[in-house]
Amino acid sequence: MTVRNRGALAATAAGVAVLTVAGLVACASRPAGNVGSEEVRQLATASPDTGATGPAPTSVPVTRGDLPTAAATVPPVRLRIARIGVTATVDPVGVDPVSNEFEVPPSVDRIGWYRHGPGLEADTGSIVVAGHVDSAEQGAGAFFRLRELDRGDTVTATGSDGVARTYRVVAREEYPKTKIPLERYFARDGRPRLTLITCGGPFDAKARSYRDNVVVTAVPV
Repeated sequence: MTVRNRGALAATAAGVAVLTVAGLVACASRPAGNVGSEEVRQLATASPDTGATGPAPTSVPVTRGDLPTAAATVPPVRLRIARIGVTATVDPVGVDPVSNEFEVPPSVDRIGWYRHGPGLEADTGSIVVAGHVDSAEQGAGAFFRLRELDRGDTVTATGSDGVARTYRVVAREEYPKTKIPLERYFARDGRPRLTLITCGGPFDAKARSYRDNVVVTAVPV
C-alpha cells in the first residue's frame, strides 16, 4: 500500500509493497467507474470555512507530539465488511519517517488506522483506514475486493470501547497515486466519514506497484 508526499506520500494512501504480475491478473476486474464523487466533496466541505488561504497540502497531515489519551480517542480495532467477506484486525499506524509512506501493517490480512487523524468518536473529519490489496508472498489482502463496494453497502467498525459502529458506503473512486487529493481524504474537518483506501488499477511490473489508489467513503448510519 502506498500514500506519499506528491512524490512520496501521494502514493502511500494505500496499496501494496511488493507484487507480481499475478496481482495484475487478479485485479483485472475493475469497478464500472467512480460513483459518489460529488457527495464526497460535499462531505469534505460541510464545515464552516476557517478562512485559511494558500495552496492545498501536498502530503498526509501529521500531528507532532503526544497522541490524545485513550479516553479522548477511540481507535478502531476491528473492521467487518460482509459484502466482500472482510473481518480484519485494525492496527494504529502513522507515516514511516524513512520512506515517508503510510505505514500499512506488513501482514496483508491486517489493516491500518491513521492514528494522527480522527478516531471513531469524532463528530468531524475523515477516519482513514488503509490496507493491502495483495502481496506476492502472502496472496490476497484484506482489501483485495474493496473495489467491488458500491453505494448502500455497509461497513462495521468496532472501537476499543467495544462499540460497533455502522457506516454506509456513499462513494467509490479511483485516482492515479500522484493525483489523489490527500487534503480531502485526510481532513480533520467536514462531516464525519470513514475512508477506506487500497491499491488498484494496472500493475506496473517494472515499478512493482499498482498505478492507482481505490478510495471508498462511508458515512455513519
